[in-house]
Amino acid sequence: MIKFLNKVNKKINSLIWTYISTGVILVLLAILVAWTDFMLRLACAMIILVVAYTFIYAGYKLWEFKKDLKEYFKIKL
Repeated sequence: MIKFLNKVNKKINSLIWTYISTGVILVLLAILVAWTDFMLRLACAMIILVVAYTFIYAGYKLWEFKKDLKEYFKIKL
């Protein structure tokens, strides 16, 4: 059970760092948007890319978590 809880703790920590880094990037882009119109267009594109990356990364982490759960409980599907 300790191994399982350690894996869950690692997954949660990685999600926390992902959200924190995404938030920092979005704050920096918000500051850049205030400067020029070109930066506004660039920032909009970057926000779309960051959101897309976040969804892809979250999906991957959930898939990995599901795989670990199946391995831990020896579930055959």
